[in-house]
Amino acid sequence: MDLVLFAVWCFLVALAGGLVGLVLGNLRLPATLLVASSAAAGGGANLAISAISALTAASVHARAGRINWRLVAWMAPPSIVGAVAGGYLAGAIPEGLLLGIIAAVLVQSGIELLRRGVPSKAASADGRGELDLRAAVLSGAVIGLLGGLVGLILGSLRMPALLKWVGEGPRMAVGTNVSVGVLVGVAGALAHLPNAAPDVDAIIVGGAASVPGALLGSRLTGRLSDEQLVRAIGVVLLVAAAGCIVQAVT
Repeated sequence: MDLVLFAVWCFLVALAGGLVGLVLGNLRLPATLLVASSAAAGGGANLAISAISALTAASVHARAGRINWRLVAWMAPPSIVGAVAGGYLAGAIPEGLLLGIIAAVLVQSGIELLRRGVPSKAASADGRGELDLRAAVLSGAVIGLLGGLVGLILGSLRMPALLKWVGEGPRMAVGTNVSVGVLVGVAGALAHLPNAAPDVDAIIVGGAASVPGALLGSRLTGRLSDEQLVRAIGVVLLVAAAGCIVQAVT
């Protein structure tokens, strides 16, 4: 029964994540830890499931032309380096404090997107215009570092950065963000191998349930207007913030 409920939750998380270009590993992590054999095995399994979900969604976004591969090439490497560095430094800063800071940023970003709609810098972007690549590199590295410290991909932080600082349009930001999440998730899962092998049962169940959810969610992306998509992102950011707060206090 625990695995059945876990599968249902993974499906719902992947559905929401596929729609708005987020992996939402922080929402899946508590459930993964409940069914995993150990905390370390659960952390690695959660990253692996995140990578599976992100790869599934990215395949749909790629076919729809919603991925800026040039931006992925600039943002993914510093994100991976930051995540690896954060993994080595994990424990140096209290995790609860970091999660609280991340939650505060998510709340601010979610409310801003709900109140103001599409950021002005992203309003005219079509994925091929002039983007701030320096902001992409810097934000990728910082968010990767934070993610490594707390064991999350943190696409929920990368999405506001893509919209507000890099200047990517909403639709392209969705596909680009989830594509970067694939690479960061794979790197994070591999980095966990020396500590403990990821829980295979959790990966099989969670991954199998996440695939249809991610497929459905990413297909719904193309049916939303830019304003509707940004508002959906704002709502999911607030939900992700609540997940961070729960994780911080527990």
